[in-house]
Amino acid sequence: MRKDHRPAWLKHLQIKLNRFYVQRFVAPELDELGSYPHIVGPRHLKLFGAGIRIGDCLHMACDSDRNVRLISWPSQSGPASIHIGDYCLISPGVKIQAAKSVIIGDNCMLAAEASISDSDWHGLYNRLRPFGKATAAVTLGNNVWIGERAIVTKGVSIGDNSVVGAGAVVTSDVPDNVVVAGVPAKIIKKLNPKRRMLKREAMFSNPQHFEATAQELDRYVMEGNSFFGWARQLVAPNKKR
Repeated sequence: MRKDHRPAWLKHLQIKLNRFYVQRFVAPELDELGSYPHIVGPRHLKLFGAGIRIGDCLHMACDSDRNVRLISWPSQSGPASIHIGDYCLISPGVKIQAAKSVIIGDNCMLAAEASISDSDWHGLYNRLRPFGKATAAVTLGNNVWIGERAIVTKGVSIGDNSVVGAGAVVTSDVPDNVVVAGVPAKIIKKLNPKRRMLKREAMFSNPQHFEATAQELDRYVMEGNSFFGWARQLVAPNKKR
C-alpha cells in the first residue's frame, strides 16, 4: 500500500469500533485494563489465563499474521500473573508467557516478535514433569526497550532505561542504563543516567488533547481522500491515486 487512501472519518469510525470491541470482548478477559487503551487489530490479541493486568495509555498493534499473545498459565506452585505498567507499547507478534510472574514497568516498549517467558516449560530429563520447578519470575524496570525478536528468559531482571538489541537472548540480569546485544546478551554500551530522557508518558500528560491532536493530523494528512477513491484503490490500485 503506497498510502492510506481512507477518508479521515472512516479511519476514526474504525477506531471507535475497535474501542467498542476492546471494552466488550477484551476488557472482560483481563483482571485490569487501564484508561485510554489504544489497540490496533484487537481481534488478533490472544489472551489465556487469569491474573493479567494492564495499566493506562496502552498502545498495542496486532496483525492477523503476527498475533500478540499474553498467556498466564498457573503451575503446581500457585497462580501465574502478568502485569504491564502505564504508557507501554506492544508491537505485533509479541509473546509474553508466565507460569509464575512477569512484571513490566511503566513506559516500556516491546518491538515486533519480542518474547518474554518465565519458565522452561519442560524438564531436561523428565519431559513430562510439571513446569513449576523450571520457573523463575521476570521483571522489566521502567522505560525498558526490548528490540525486535529479542528473547528474555526466566529469572531475568532488566534495569530501568536499558535497551535489549534486536535478536538478543537475555539469560542473566541487566543493570540500569545499558544497552545489551548478542547471544547470550552482553553489555555493549552504557547510557548517561544524568542526561534527560524523554519517555512515552510525555505524550499522555493530557490524553484527551493527544487524541484530539492525532485526529486533527489525520484530517490534514487525509484531506482529499474519498470513500469511493478508497474503494477503487482496493479493487484496482494504481500509482496515480
